[in-house]
Amino acid sequence: MDTLQKLDMLSEASQYDLACACGTGKDDRRKRSADGSWIYPVPLPQGGHSVILKTLLSSCCSNDCKYCPLRSDANAARCTMTPEETAKIFMEYFRARKVFGLFLSSGVIGTPDRTMERLNDTVKILRYRHNFRGYVHLKIIPGASDAAVQEAISLSSAVSLNIETPGEKYFSQLSDSKNFLNDIVRPVKLMSNMTAKGEKFSRVKCTTQFIVGAADETDRDLINYVDAVYNRLKFQRVYFSAYQPGLGASDIPGEQRFELQPGDQLTREHRLYQCDFLFRQYGFKKDELCYDPSGNLDLTRDPKQVWADAHPEQFPIDLNRASREELLRIPGLGPTTAKKIIKLRKLHRVKALEDLGIKGKQLLKAAVYCC
Repeated sequence: MDTLQKLDMLSEASQYDLACACGTGKDDRRKRSADGSWIYPVPLPQGGHSVILKTLLSSCCSNDCKYCPLRSDANAARCTMTPEETAKIFMEYFRARKVFGLFLSSGVIGTPDRTMERLNDTVKILRYRHNFRGYVHLKIIPGASDAAVQEAISLSSAVSLNIETPGEKYFSQLSDSKNFLNDIVRPVKLMSNMTAKGEKFSRVKCTTQFIVGAADETDRDLINYVDAVYNRLKFQRVYFSAYQPGLGASDIPGEQRFELQPGDQLTREHRLYQCDFLFRQYGFKKDELCYDPSGNLDLTRDPKQVWADAHPEQFPIDLNRASREELLRIPGLGPTTAKKIIKLRKLHRVKALEDLGIKGKQLLKAAVYCC
């Protein structure tokens, strides 16, 4: 295959890893470029979005992760690009102004350090041969040595390592070839320490991803880990990827869990993202979330509405007197609307949500909880 054919195959294979900048808003969703490669939007420091080229270096992999379509015993198409090929094709895209940055990951080519060497070499070519100073997000390979991780961080704008599951108990259900403490916990702690506030590489952003529903974890398990990622590791973002039935091995524990339909798995992923937003944008704490007796989120209502319904003593909330924090507790209202309410009520009394341009389902939801 020529380089473009390889890129088409490898960018297709990279679609399951969302730990770069793929969200739920219309400006955050990944798109196909005209030549078939995936491009992903990322927020720019000065505002707005631009796009990055996202690809694997190789679809070969020596790991046995049961959820992964590229696992070692899967019947998957395999190919590998060299660091030179990858750097060359990226620079062609960059010079044509099709993309502004690169997200680079890989299947495990033999060993974690051999793979990290190729990933790091690709970025070295970009940085030192092509003098590229722009955005590069590198995937840290589980089990990579401290030296390999340190070099990746020194070369990158952002790095990520998928924690995959909330703890060793669930991790062991999905892989026999990887060790949770050595291959996951050790490098994520190193990433956290090297990019901490005041450290040399504090400018480098760290993210991670959980595979949802491959193991038989509960939502409470996941949320407890998400809280630790934000408050202990100080990572910037957590991503969730719903396991897609049929892609993995036949003995995936989560295939039987809840007897969920494929659409329910995506709803579960969406509920977890909503919890993530409550942490990052609404001031919620992990212990405020409500679960069913099995430790899982309600699939029929968003988690903020579940909380509100469980705390009727907090409502209705007066739109003209409530603090920003109180306004953010109203189901259907977000930070933008709360800001608008506070701004408008300095000029005149807010008589109704309709005054704010709120309508439809959002109006019906919020109106129950405010006055």
